[in-house]
Amino acid sequence: MKKIARQAIIKEIIENNIIETQEDLATELKSRHIAVTQATVSRDIKEMMLVKVPVGDGSYRYAFPNEKSLTFSQERMARMFQDAVIAINFSENLIVLKTLPGTANAVASTIDGVKWPEIIGTVAGDDNILIVVKPKEKTAEITKKIESMIG
Repeated sequence: MKKIARQAIIKEIIENNIIETQEDLATELKSRHIAVTQATVSRDIKEMMLVKVPVGDGSYRYAFPNEKSLTFSQERMARMFQDAVIAINFSENLIVLKTLPGTANAVASTIDGVKWPEIIGTVAGDDNILIVVKPKEKTAEITKKIESMIG
């Protein structure tokens, strides 16, 4: 099953069921005849930016964040960069980030979400991101900002 289709099913499951753990989600997917590993479920949760929210009885469930500003915080961006970005380079007004396979879309979405005014937009493949900066004089500054988050 393709990732997009699986994640659409995960979205439906999360919206209509109380899913407390990755194991619960994997079990629910398997009950729908979707074979997944724990690593796949973990990656999907990260890419879909699911968060754990209190249910009210001391337990938690997976949900979509209520506020986009929480989803795209600088802290979240730094964690994602540390986990996924492995190289950075730039020329003129373009920055290229090399990421671990399968993580470029999530990293690019986070970059888009923080809405730095110097970044016009991003284009992500599987393990590369192209960042377009305007004005080009800000490219080195943005590159340093990203490097500082990588660690």
